[in-house]
Amino acid sequence: MTLAQTNCIPHRKPRTLSAILITWIALARQRRALASLSDAQRDGIGINTQEAKKEANRAFWDVPTHWRS
Repeated sequence: MTLAQTNCIPHRKPRTLSAILITWIALARQRRALASLSDAQRDGIGINTQEAKKEANRAFWDVPTHWRS
């Protein structure tokens, strides 16, 4: 499971600049939190170190593909 598959942020396209900024800020915060998880915590949510690093290193504006529809 990746961070993109969680329900932390609505999966619909933001319509206003403020909605886009709020989404980007939330996504950046979540990715920082993911990067700071311990091995045991990552195991608890079912992702490995490589998956966590890949997701955490994405840019804040790089939203999951399934959000873009």
